[in-house]
Amino acid sequence: MAEFRLETERLWLRAWRARDADPFRRALDTDDVTRWLGGRQPLEHYARLCAAMQQSQADHGHSFWIMEDKADGAIVGFCGPRRGRHVGTPIYGELELGWRLASSHWGKGYAREAAAAAMRWCRQHRPLDRRLIAYTVPQNSASRGLMIALGMQRRSDMDFDHPDLPPGHPLRRHITYALEQPA
Repeated sequence: MAEFRLETERLWLRAWRARDADPFRRALDTDDVTRWLGGRQPLEHYARLCAAMQQSQADHGHSFWIMEDKADGAIVGFCGPRRGRHVGTPIYGELELGWRLASSHWGKGYAREAAAAAMRWCRQHRPLDRRLIAYTVPQNSASRGLMIALGMQRRSDMDFDHPDLPPGHPLRRHITYALEQPA
């Protein structure tokens, strides 16, 4: 079976490979990138992330795909759709659009370019999913700005406390945006 690849003007979005965990960690495990994600993590965390994305791709045909710069082939982040996995939250089972980008590539429009391509893919390949959601912590103004730029609307009825974080944690509360896809 051929590897999944989605092309944009400057990027490749592709399925994760087993060897992606370490280069992804080296590019994105920085204080700037992990600020709203709970801080830097060991390689084992990224190995688990890689395995989870490979499983999502195998089970559903999509994941938060690796984002590669076409100019040099470097891993610069991830972006794509994934099923909301937090049982007991309003986003469980929803088609979630997620992204993460190396800080060395902030301000280039890569996240918006990749997210727009992923949204087009969802409309073509997941037409029964009438809604696409994204979430972040309230403090992450950059992600909120991208959600708005993508046409998403705030959905306070879908906000939730992240189940992986303990009560009182400053990043526990998450806010949700959604885009109702046209029929």
